[in-house]
Amino acid sequence: MRFALYFGNRGFMPAELIEGAREDLVKAVTDAGYEYLIMDQDATRYGAVETRDEGRLYAKWLKSHEGEYDGVILCQPIFIDENGAITALQDAGVPILMQAYPDEIGKMDFAHRRDAFCGKFSVTDVFEQYQVPYTVMTPHVVHPLSEAFARNLHDFAAVCRVVNGMKRFTIGCIGARTTAFKTVRFDEITMQRHGINVESFDLSELFEFVRAKKDDDEAVQKKKEVLEAYADFSLVPEEKKLTLAKISVVIDEYIENYHLDAVALRCWNEMETYLRVCPCVLLSELNDRGIVASCEIDMCSAITMRALSLAAQGPAACLDWNNNYGEDPDKVILFHCGSTAQKLMKEKGTVTSHKMFDKGDPGSGFGTNEGRIGAFPMTYSNCKTENGKITVYVSEGEFTADEIEEAFFGCGGVAKIPDLQNKLIRLARGGFKHHTTVANGHVKGILEEAFRYYLGYDVVSID
Repeated sequence: MRFALYFGNRGFMPAELIEGAREDLVKAVTDAGYEYLIMDQDATRYGAVETRDEGRLYAKWLKSHEGEYDGVILCQPIFIDENGAITALQDAGVPILMQAYPDEIGKMDFAHRRDAFCGKFSVTDVFEQYQVPYTVMTPHVVHPLSEAFARNLHDFAAVCRVVNGMKRFTIGCIGARTTAFKTVRFDEITMQRHGINVESFDLSELFEFVRAKKDDDEAVQKKKEVLEAYADFSLVPEEKKLTLAKISVVIDEYIENYHLDAVALRCWNEMETYLRVCPCVLLSELNDRGIVASCEIDMCSAITMRALSLAAQGPAACLDWNNNYGEDPDKVILFHCGSTAQKLMKEKGTVTSHKMFDKGDPGSGFGTNEGRIGAFPMTYSNCKTENGKITVYVSEGEFTADEIEEAFFGCGGVAKIPDLQNKLIRLARGGFKHHTTVANGHVKGILEEAFRYYLGYDVVSID
């Protein structure tokens, strides 16, 4: 991550405070492990921006580095001039973090007093008037070398990852919506208006590509080795391994040829009927290596999975709100057949034949990656697309170490969610689906910041 640094000024305030701010902020950013861009100190008076002309100069400098920075840190060492700030940053095109210095008791004379506490409101007010999005965090004023600002910087970096990764990306829709599942309907035009491009592929085409692959193709053999190393394939017949490897190679080709950032796959029942395998473990492996992959053509889940994975810097999973856990009103079993990434599982999964398909068509479902989800703090989210809007919820809970009986099929985990029963009512009344998406870590605030202020999603509260 690289941040462009901006320093404000106002003529009658103590100018010597600006030089110290430049040193402080550079140290804060580098100590946190990030890179920075900074305009030459002699480009403006004191190396800061005050006037509109200086703002234009900064905007031109920023434009010359377009694509080289992920966000801007707007540093307010003193009560800065808001006209220079908005002129400089109204076209920045990336998240902007507002940082303002605190005053110190004992240094409130004119030579040392900053008044940035008050000045921060002048800047945010003008940014609101111009409708330029920005980020503010607590505390209201914070020293760049404090632990509080280090936390702010970490969270702001996550906001930048989500915003920059979500404002333009492409989802591959492989297959039509499963006929029985109207719950996963989506509005492609709404997605496009929010920067999400959809590329659709017919499942019959994938089948033909798979059938054209030879067992001894180098790519197929390498993929089989990758899959065997990824999960326990000891129960899977050789011919099924080869078919799964071929499907995985074809999906990889779609991803490469069409520059897909995520995929949603029609995973049943044609795969099982005609190819005689179940692709769960393939989606699991994609998610584990950082390519979002949702099952059941759930395009909306693919959206929040991508956001979660960007925020948490790890894989996300699409899961069913599946079972109550005994009499505990705040616990639920979240489950899917086997598309959960290995990094989110308690231990290495075992590839089996899908028990649901085996009921009526034995041997048609090899490919489920069975196991249990690990115990960790988690964030869960999902969305819907209708009336030109992406409406999203985000909340937090935790996966516990509670046991699920051995006979329970697929990959599941027990989630503890405060006030779960009322939240489930809000989800139902809100028209949200039977899926939710999860990731490791508490990143609700990061996602809501990105969704609401930068991406233009409608954020609803279920808390």
